[in-house]
Amino acid sequence: MKLLEFETEEKLRGSFYTPKTISNFILKWAFNGNHNCSILEPSCGDGVFLESILEHSYKYSSITAVEIDKAEAKKARKIGLKNLKVLNQDFHIFCNNTKEKFDIIIGNPPYIRYQYFDREQQKEAEKIFNSNNIKYNKLMNAWCSFVVGTCSLLKKNGKLGFVLPAELLQVSYAKQIREFIVEHFSKITIISFKKLVFPDIQQDVVLLLCEKGDEPHHIEHIELDDDKALASLDMIRVKTPKKNIYDSTKWTNYFLDQAEIDFLNAIKSNNLFTKLGDLARIEVGITTGANDFFTVPKDTLDKYNLSEYAKPLVGRSVQIEGINFNNEDWNENYLLNSKSNLLIFPNKKNLIKNKLAMNYIKYGESQKYNKGYKCGIREEWQIIPSISLSNAFFSRRNNIYAKIILNEANAYTTDTMHRVWINNNIEQKALIASYYNSISFCCVEIEGRSFGGGALELMPNEVKNILIPYHIKNIEFFNEIDLMIRKKTNIDKILKYTDNIILKENLGLDKKDINLAQSIRQKLTTRRLARKGSK
Repeated sequence: MKLLEFETEEKLRGSFYTPKTISNFILKWAFNGNHNCSILEPSCGDGVFLESILEHSYKYSSITAVEIDKAEAKKARKIGLKNLKVLNQDFHIFCNNTKEKFDIIIGNPPYIRYQYFDREQQKEAEKIFNSNNIKYNKLMNAWCSFVVGTCSLLKKNGKLGFVLPAELLQVSYAKQIREFIVEHFSKITIISFKKLVFPDIQQDVVLLLCEKGDEPHHIEHIELDDDKALASLDMIRVKTPKKNIYDSTKWTNYFLDQAEIDFLNAIKSNNLFTKLGDLARIEVGITTGANDFFTVPKDTLDKYNLSEYAKPLVGRSVQIEGINFNNEDWNENYLLNSKSNLLIFPNKKNLIKNKLAMNYIKYGESQKYNKGYKCGIREEWQIIPSISLSNAFFSRRNNIYAKIILNEANAYTTDTMHRVWINNNIEQKALIASYYNSISFCCVEIEGRSFGGGALELMPNEVKNILIPYHIKNIEFFNEIDLMIRKKTNIDKILKYTDNIILKENLGLDKKDINLAQSIRQKLTTRRLARKGSK
């Protein structure tokens, strides 16, 4: 795995290389008795895959290995494989200029944000996307152009085997890549791991094994404990994906069985469910540019005489006990000296009369908050733009489950939570109560992005896709849900109660479907939370 961060030199070189357990497995899948194949490794590093080919005496016609780092390319050449050509150049340039086609393409592409590429690399990556009718997006990572580019270099029945970040399955910017893979490969197998393969960078990875062909397109997901379990994995299972491919923006649902996938897709076409984005407007919370400076406790207000600039704030979801954040909740946070105040400053001309407040501004400047990107581009750094109140919140990063919360306290929130404006024709409490059911929670797990530590994050566009069985009658048990959550009632018990009303009584779903929805939700949540201790 290759990572570029403002951290160690090792990370800047991208020197998180593939374990032999993985390179051995991918090659075993790729060769499959083929002794006259041409091979490409588009980012060979110091040659882990090449060493595996040598050690297992695979027969082939030629190998082309590309590596941008001169020292690593030199190491790869020393491995001593016959008919090996190692090219010390950027893969994007190679891809855009070569006329060669390959039977097998394998490797571990770099995981580097495009803003860290030089301008020439960005231009070459953009060429790859343009030639394959994919919109170039600077949010993408280098592995995206490697997947797209190598696909164009495969022969008619070629195979692609890559180690990729698990974000392939989840993130919005990779939607085009997922659609591209589905279009170009008849067989797609994804292998994931319960334990982290690269624990040093807390990055979940998957193996993407794709094969071109004329057969109907199918997909499969296989999850193993760790990379060592690859040695005993039945290769027939890997080579014969059986699940139907649906038009889905995420691949998280392929963790499920076919019956479970079919159930969720049937729900999507059920007119009893509505996307949250059709019932409410969702946006990120207020971007202060420096939460540590603009969100403060009572003590800071008193010390610097800032009360006239303070507005009620809920800064973190842990400050919310139930599903209704009211004045009593805010006051409790205030008295506990939590960061329950958002500072909304005027311009300095009107601020200068308050000497203590000006001292706080000077303190912020001494800490260089005014030099941060968001603050630095403002005409006056202490003035936060886009200040607005929403009537509800949605928790952005979550542990056990995500919440929608009524904002009865008229509190502001930062970008640690999302702002939700429920449509005027929708009863607010009824909508929020309607969300607390197993099917909506399944959508949350599928739409969100999980991290190595078990956290689940949803961005506004993902929140908009959550299916809600909105019903005005659900307002009747809003307070009961609020009370149960305040009492820290187990979420399984809460959903058992709400499913009986929302899904059974109001929607008419039968017991079998409700049990299936509960099972799917538990499966997805358990899988995600299991990553907390996986190293």
